[in-house]
Amino acid sequence: MAEKPSEKSPEEPGKSGESGESIPEDVWAQFVQDSERDIHTSEAPKEPSARARMVTERLRQQEARGELPPGWRTGPAWQEMNGRAARRRKVWTIIGVVLAIALAVVAMKPSLLPGDLFGTGTGTDEGTQSANPLPDETAAPSDAPSDAPGTPTLDEPFAGSPAVRYADGAAGIVLPEAKPVGAFGKDQVAKALAQTKSLLVDANLDRKTLLGGTPETTLDKILDPKQPGMIDDAKSWLRKPGKESDPLWLFSRFDPDEVRLVGDVVKTRGRTTFKAGKDGAVAIHADYTFVYPLALADPDSTEVSRTIVRRILDVELLNPAKYEVTPGRLSVDRYDQDLANSACDVYDGFLHPQFDSVEPTGAPPSGPTTDPYDRSQDIGKSGTEECGTVSRT
Repeated sequence: MAEKPSEKSPEEPGKSGESGESIPEDVWAQFVQDSERDIHTSEAPKEPSARARMVTERLRQQEARGELPPGWRTGPAWQEMNGRAARRRKVWTIIGVVLAIALAVVAMKPSLLPGDLFGTGTGTDEGTQSANPLPDETAAPSDAPSDAPGTPTLDEPFAGSPAVRYADGAAGIVLPEAKPVGAFGKDQVAKALAQTKSLLVDANLDRKTLLGGTPETTLDKILDPKQPGMIDDAKSWLRKPGKESDPLWLFSRFDPDEVRLVGDVVKTRGRTTFKAGKDGAVAIHADYTFVYPLALADPDSTEVSRTIVRRILDVELLNPAKYEVTPGRLSVDRYDQDLANSACDVYDGFLHPQFDSVEPTGAPPSGPTTDPYDRSQDIGKSGTEECGTVSRT
């Protein structure tokens, strides 16, 4: 920026400074020519020379005395303006380069932007557990979910699975709003729905149950002991599992000597509905998929596998005026399951996930290839399906 000239007292016409010399025409012409050239060639502000400042001051004083024609101003003031313009051009050039680089990076990886501005549906890096969650399931999907990118790791065990967008654990079991049904009021229906959720959590999400323990809440507090055979049968399945007495029909269990759960999260997806049943009963239908991330029990093992279990459970709150029941307890009407990525024809009461690094156990799959994440179809009756191959885990 040009330095502001210091104030001096006016000189006599045609004089400047103590010498009183006039500005020769050839000096003036050269000054103007040099100034115009500097305007066009300057790319950065330049400090005017002492000579330029002296001449500028003389011209200013002559202008004040009316000795110069209008429009004479060129020189350092215009150089200053040109320097500012050059600086602005340089600043915008730098900003433009930075913006271009940023846009290129975002185009290649839009997940870097917060909030999924481009609607990619990922919201985060590929395979991350914090991807945008799905809305609650209120009806059967029309088709299977699309593929998900990534490979599971101990840190991101759901990478590469549609389950990365499922809810965590019990949060995925969303109950409908209760209302009076049949012989029961709203509060009684709400309690029955809550009991159904507790059964699902105890049987499929409780860590003690998953590691081979007994689901005591289900057996002691939820199921009706007056339902013929139900509780006694379930307890005998746990004590002595076999092909015709498999606890996996109701409960998800893993052998802790064989595998370990990876992390604290089991992914959950499904829905609960209810309607009026026979003779004033409340009929509750639950359809849920649970995705379990697992590693071998060896603490040094880093390979991650997933077992997917889909369960359909129909329970009823029966009308005490019509049936001999325990008030406030549930009766089981149907239980079906699909067990994906578990050894075939092994009936020891545990799910046995398959790992690429381990020789497969159990009988070779003989049934069709299915997608364990396809929730658009109902599942068959338990015990009637062939053990097939899964298209993905």
